[in-house]
This record gives sequence, C-alpha cells and structure tokens, in this order.
Amino acid sequence: MPPEALSARALILSLIASIGTGRQSIAGLIHAGALFGIEPATVRVAATRLLKEGLLESPERGVYAPGPKAQALTRRVQQWQDVGGKMVPWNGDWLVAMTHPLGRRDRKQLRTRERALALFGYQAAEAGLWVRPANLARALPDHQRDLSGIGADETLPVLRVSELAAPGMEGWSGLWSAASLEQSYHAAIRAMMESLARLDRLSVADAARETLLIGQAVIRAINFDPLLPPELGNQELFLEMAGRMRAYNVRGQECWRAYNAAVQPSEA
Repeated sequence: MPPEALSARALILSLIASIGTGRQSIAGLIHAGALFGIEPATVRVAATRLLKEGLLESPERGVYAPGPKAQALTRRVQQWQDVGGKMVPWNGDWLVAMTHPLGRRDRKQLRTRERALALFGYQAAEAGLWVRPANLARALPDHQRDLSGIGADETLPVLRVSELAAPGMEGWSGLWSAASLEQSYHAAIRAMMESLARLDRLSVADAARETLLIGQAVIRAINFDPLLPPELGNQELFLEMAGRMRAYNVRGQECWRAYNAAVQPSEA
C-alpha cells in the first residue's frame, strides 16, 4: 500500500485497533499522519467525524478509544497475536450460516453481514448459504454471538453439520484457494524479513512508516484468514507467518517509540 493510499480515517482506525492500550492521543495521531503527508487539520476532522459516527469515543480531552460501534471489531482485530488458540483439530464437520431467511433488501446490513461472515472465514456455497470448516475453538453459541457482535444479524441461524447430503456439498472444500493463501503467506514472510534487514539503514521516520504499512497489511491478512485446518490449507505456514508478525510487531513498536521521541520536542 503506497503512503498516499492511506486516508486519515483509515490511519486512525488502524492505530486505534492495533495498539495494545486501545487509546491514542490526538498528538500521536497527528504525528502518525505526518508520516503519510496528512495535515493535522485533516486528522482532527477525521477524528471528529469518527466520534460522531460512534466509531470513536473520547474518554478524556485529546484522547481517543474505540467507540461503541467499533469495540467488538476492535477486540477481534487485537486478537491476532493468539490466532493459533482459535483453532482445534477438524473432524470433518461444517459450520453453516443460513442467510436466506434474513433477506437482501437492506443493502447496508447485507454488506455488514457478509463482511462479518468473511471475517470468520465463511464462503458463500450458494445463495443464502455460507459455510466454513468447523475447526474453531469457540462453542457454537459463543461463535454466533461473535458474529452478531461485529455486525451479523442477531437472528442469523448458524448450524454445525456432521452429516448432510446436499447438491454441491462435495465442492465445499474447494471454496478456498489453498494455493493463493500459501502464496500470500510466503509473500508476507518475505516482506517482513526484507524489511527487518533494512530497518537499521532507514531514517527514524521511514522505519516507523514502513513498519506500520507492512505490519498492518500482515495483521489484516491474519485477521481475514479463513483459519483452515491442515486438511484444506497450509496451516503450518500460516502459523509461521503469525509468529514472524509477532516478532516484527516488537520491532515496529521500537521504531514508533523512536519516532515519537524524535518528534516530541516539536509539539506545541
């Protein structure tokens, strides 16, 4: 992602969702924006709009945290470091979300619902039927609440299916491209390794910028990964990518501390 493609809105939501504390000062957001050529006024306007939309809240003056409309999704995003604990061995069962009874007239809710399903690795097997392997660690009622917590309908029926004879079911295993996923894991690992090799030669600002862009891209890939079992994808390589991202995150935090220390004296 080139720097100019990162909007003030996207930057704020990214930082709020990814930091450990879940809080960011407006000064910190402005400093981050400066790395991408975003003016302070633009950052302030974006933060104000996000506040009005309920995606941010301000627990104290000049400090922002995830708002009520973003808290569940933010918690989900911040769980990437323990992604291995979200999976259990697969016994061949499937999770099936039936969206047909919910209708498609509300286009906004339709997009939100499908985004929630995609975030949990579901694929549309046919109209109104979304499926994924049942290898998630969460119990089914908890999983259904997780889905509704990030925007899926509270009345969305989710079933665990152990025996089912249905047309096209034999093709469910092919709904995910294992080859494409594996290529993306290799690309992410390579990007992190190459970045780590050159960070010491970069300026403080360039190192902070690079670690944010690469780190956020990999974290997004982890969070949107379908978490396939070994029978359907290269789970070992995925977990290696996640492990390398944890190490890269430590290095990235060091770069950001150095950048914040460098710009601190310039604060008004």
